[in-house]
Formats: sequence, structure tokens, C-alpha cells
Amino acid sequence: MQAIELKLSDIIIQHPEINSFDELLSAVRGITSEDMLFLNFDVKPDYRDTPRNWQWKMETAFGAGGP
Repeated sequence: MQAIELKLSDIIIQHPEINSFDELLSAVRGITSEDMLFLNFDVKPDYRDTPRNWQWKMETAFGAGGP
């Protein structure tokens, strides 16, 4: 098993159809892998509905992800 770092900016770039923070959370929840994943908050999501506590919400969604 290897450790893989995911950058939030890469997720946003790979999913141009995402138009809101809630949609981004859904995409992050859907990320799965056999490897150990780390999410790097390298950018702040630039959506109109991005809350102040966006990092906490993103980390919670990432941790709860998978099937």
C-alpha cells in the first residue's frame, strides 16, 4: 500500500462540471482507493457558497467517503 497525496486544486480542475461547494463535497466523498490517501488543501474553493469553515467540512467529507 502506498500513500497518495490528492490536491484539492487537481480535483477542481478534473471536474469542471462542479459549480458549488456542495457538489465539490459530493465529489470528494466519492473518492476511493486501495491506497492511503491524503487530501492537500492547496487552494480555497472559489464557489459562491463556500463557507468559512470549508476546510473542516472538506476533511469531514473526505474522511466519510467511500461506499
